[in-house]
Amino acid sequence: MQDRFEDLRTFVAVAQSRSFAAAARRLGVVKSAVSRRVQELEERLGAHLINRSTRNLSLTDAGRIFFEKATALLAGLEEAEGLASHGATEPAGSLRILAPSSFGRLQLVSMVCSFMEQHSRLSVELSLSDDFVDLVSEGFDMAVRIGELQDSNLSARSLGAIRRVACASPAYIARFGAPKQPSDLTKHRGISYTNVDDRKFWRFVDPRTGKEQSVSVHARLHVNTGDALCEAALAGAGVVVLPTFIVHKAVVAGSLVPVMLPYEKVPTELHVVYPSRKLVPAKVKVFVDYLAAKCLPRPHWDRDVFGSATLDR
Repeated sequence: MQDRFEDLRTFVAVAQSRSFAAAARRLGVVKSAVSRRVQELEERLGAHLINRSTRNLSLTDAGRIFFEKATALLAGLEEAEGLASHGATEPAGSLRILAPSSFGRLQLVSMVCSFMEQHSRLSVELSLSDDFVDLVSEGFDMAVRIGELQDSNLSARSLGAIRRVACASPAYIARFGAPKQPSDLTKHRGISYTNVDDRKFWRFVDPRTGKEQSVSVHARLHVNTGDALCEAALAGAGVVVLPTFIVHKAVVAGSLVPVMLPYEKVPTELHVVYPSRKLVPAKVKVFVDYLAAKCLPRPHWDRDVFGSATLDR
């Protein structure tokens, strides 16, 4: 029976990695052992599960069906083992997390490291990507997501708002002055984020009144990542609007200055999502609670940018 579960783990690792070599690295074995185990599994089942080519691997129709059942069986086994040996609240095993690149690098990595210090029986695989990934088919236990949720079949918990603030460097302000309100931006240089549909118009809200206004911004520089936007602003290229989790260190250091406060760009939502199950694995539940404690009611990166006087909205 143990060998059959190892067969499942090996096959699932290959299907998720799309590579025998990557699966071998994940499992800590040699590539030939992975290939042999998958081949023996196919022979035992009498079914072809994986299409092999020199460039990539893909699942056959039978392989896709077997993958769905195998991932469910392995999740159930891990959950049962965790409940039996460590109780319902102690996280153990491997936790696979997906998160947006900038948020993951700037905020989540440190949280994960602190969490692991508290739970020695847990290992974490953290993948950072701005692409939309199907959690179930890719074998992730959970994901941190920014913006509107698309997965109606996933459980979700809000971690609060992602607040975005307009900033400029001291050098830019010394040369061109600081905009005081959104309408002033028509006279300034903007740095636009290209991964949005309507990048020519920035929507701001006055948190004191809830009133929104949209302003057309002239931008000569267009960038597709938040980190690069921040670097451009630090170089004095113009006014930028970025999430507080990206700019807070620069603001604390004085290398970027928030402008137009208390106006801020219309916030979006931060969520953690995970596959819906009758029994949520302890490793997922405990980490979700940990993230909520870190982010709610207000994360430290908001306090660094807005200050305590502007937190109540």
